[in-house]
Amino acid sequence: MTLTQRQARMLADMTTPTPTQHAIQVRGLTKSFKDVEVLRGVDLDVPPGSIYALLGSNGAGKTTTIRILATLLRPDGGTAVVNGHDVTTQAHDVRASISLTGQFAAVDEILTGRENLTLVARLRHLPNPGAIADDMLARFSLTDAGNRRAGTYSGGMRRRLDIAMSLVGNPPIVFLDEPTTGLDPQARLEVWAAVRELAARGTTVLLTTQHLDEAEQLADRIAILHEGRILVDGTLAELKQLLPAATVEYVEKQPTLEDVFLTLVGAPTGAPTPTPAKETR
Repeated sequence: MTLTQRQARMLADMTTPTPTQHAIQVRGLTKSFKDVEVLRGVDLDVPPGSIYALLGSNGAGKTTTIRILATLLRPDGGTAVVNGHDVTTQAHDVRASISLTGQFAAVDEILTGRENLTLVARLRHLPNPGAIADDMLARFSLTDAGNRRAGTYSGGMRRRLDIAMSLVGNPPIVFLDEPTTGLDPQARLEVWAAVRELAARGTTVLLTTQHLDEAEQLADRIAILHEGRILVDGTLAELKQLLPAATVEYVEKQPTLEDVFLTLVGAPTGAPTPTPAKETR
């Protein structure tokens, strides 16, 4: 598909860096594993206090990018600065500024929710770990389940506990690598509400996802990563302008299966209420 001149200009405007301070800034990032090029010159600018979605299919390089930014991998080339610190020369300072939540909840299922949080607070050498645990349980609506073993939690509850554990110590930047992998629709909405709450408190969130609706619902800005390169980076409104203007059609909107499911079982707190079917005129 060939871009029109207008689309090319819009892409250039959207990918030109601004002089403002960024929570995360990446330039020309490359990474290969043997003969496989995974990242081929990635550029990113993540504003502070925003939700930034890195959208791409399996194998696009999303997790590799996150692992480099979290100092778990060294890049082959390019630069990456997180919270003002270079990921290769100031790795310790980067680690003190971030928290990483992987694709699967990393909670100890033998411990209770409160014990998981208390353990993390103690490992971070924070004062009053019990009070910190209670505060995080309340913040993520887990107080009633705080004294239950985490192994008894639902998928959404475990994921919320996992995110709560990653926020002990209030890191300014949080990486969420496909945070809703394997979750049912209700649990996914619970995690979405938790992510929105993070940004509302000023935390910078960089999340990876292959779900288009997840990026659309959560992100302030979206970058589409394909075969190790960023194809486009912008707000949802900016990305929609890359396509021809929408045509108006008269259709009857039918409820989706997700609408039916959430209406029957009840949407989690903070999630949007499914809209009834209606005819659009």
